[in-house]
Amino acid sequence: MPCVYNSQIMSNDILMSCNELVQFLRKPAGQFTSDDILRFIEAKGIRMVNFRYAAGDGKLKTLNFVPYSREHLASVLTAGERVDGSSLFAFIEAGSSDLYVMPRYRTAFVNPFTESPTLEILCSFYNSEGKPLESSPEYILRKAIRRFTESTGYTIKALGELEYYVRSASDQLYPLFDQKGYHQSKPFAKFEDLRVEALELCARAGCHIKYGHSEVGSFSKDGDDYEQHEIEFLHVPLDEAVEQMLIAKWILRMLGYKYGVEVSFAPKITVGKAGSGMHIHMMLEKDGRNLMIEKGKLSDTARKLIAGILDLSKGLTAFGNTIPTSYLRLVPHQEAPTNICWGDRNRSVLVRVPLGWLGASQMIHDANPAEPSGSADEISRQTVELRSPDGSADMYLLMAGIAVAIQHGLEMPGALEMAEKLYVDYNIFKENDKAAARKLDSLPASCWDSAEALLSLRHHFEKDGIFPAGVIDNLAAKLKSYNDQKLSEELYGKNEAIVALVKEHLHCG
Repeated sequence: MPCVYNSQIMSNDILMSCNELVQFLRKPAGQFTSDDILRFIEAKGIRMVNFRYAAGDGKLKTLNFVPYSREHLASVLTAGERVDGSSLFAFIEAGSSDLYVMPRYRTAFVNPFTESPTLEILCSFYNSEGKPLESSPEYILRKAIRRFTESTGYTIKALGELEYYVRSASDQLYPLFDQKGYHQSKPFAKFEDLRVEALELCARAGCHIKYGHSEVGSFSKDGDDYEQHEIEFLHVPLDEAVEQMLIAKWILRMLGYKYGVEVSFAPKITVGKAGSGMHIHMMLEKDGRNLMIEKGKLSDTARKLIAGILDLSKGLTAFGNTIPTSYLRLVPHQEAPTNICWGDRNRSVLVRVPLGWLGASQMIHDANPAEPSGSADEISRQTVELRSPDGSADMYLLMAGIAVAIQHGLEMPGALEMAEKLYVDYNIFKENDKAAARKLDSLPASCWDSAEALLSLRHHFEKDGIFPAGVIDNLAAKLKSYNDQKLSEELYGKNEAIVALVKEHLHCG
């Protein structure tokens, strides 16, 4: 179903929005009120309202409401509802487990899968006193954003690259090319239609989509085809970036269920084939201006940002790589980082500085001689990319950790010197460069190691009460419970054990 445009809407952003509420209400989602939601529900004949919220396992949970009157619906929207927090989060005790969930109106969208018209709204958690739950991952991110903005005057914007595999019965027509799926087109990419449908549905749910494509990972094994795809989003504030990823994961899984195939965001499907990452691109803005470039090159602000990420990167893996198979992906020769360093356009490093269209405005005229001069977009799009996270990440905690790390870099003495020291201009996986690479520090090699790193760096994350101590303790304990210190060595050559481990963590996050 294509987006429907209303010519009477004044704002171009509203005109181009695929979100039905934005078009109907003629205002940005951030300005929605309870009266707006009520008006939409009544006009569109919505029969059910679903509250959605991410729990400790990273998956969206559901609370269904069938409104029987306008008063009942208004009460649900403005007072929220009670839930059992101890069944949602491991750190909440059963003896005092009641929490409130309150809808965030700007996240509302129409469920594209239900026969009966249904509205979905993401929620925040509140304690018995009606205050934000300090230990809620969503509120931890809000605290990190607020402190960062108040301290610096800057805004962090980010996007995620959501990689996933589709597993289906093998198709002998136009067989998959092993590890050569990058940007393949149908019929060689069998599930292009699923991806395109996901793009459309994500846009209708309010996500800002950059593009979608098939990824390098493709192979056939034991009668099944495994085809890798990616959806990349546009830069939005950190909390909205998380919401995009949560909604997109849910939509892709629902589509997989609809198509009768399995969609997985697991970091590793099998050894020797490309894993799935969840790279995070970030930029700093002030008054709408990208601060990553200054006088035609990467700014000191950007270099300090990079230094902060690198300095706390070992702790960030505790938020971004949360299951044992995460560390089967973070190995050499799979375009996944292993060493703590950064570089330009270098896919072997932890933080990559991708092309940012700097000085490239002439391309449009070379490709299109008839294009009038001055038509190229001169706005800087420069970002930096953290390449370690994967689909097992706790998205709220990861983005909060990134905000903490960026602020740490901006405030850290010697940040520019650190950035200079950790810059590499070679492929650290090549044999000729291994000697130089050995001088670099390495990322954790297991959940256990990530837990130890987090505990050693906890003072950075707990500063000013951003991360409650109990959250750090609980996460470290969970990571250590896998006892995976020597997992790679123990699994070497044991195919059945590897298959069992992959299956156990196939539907992470």
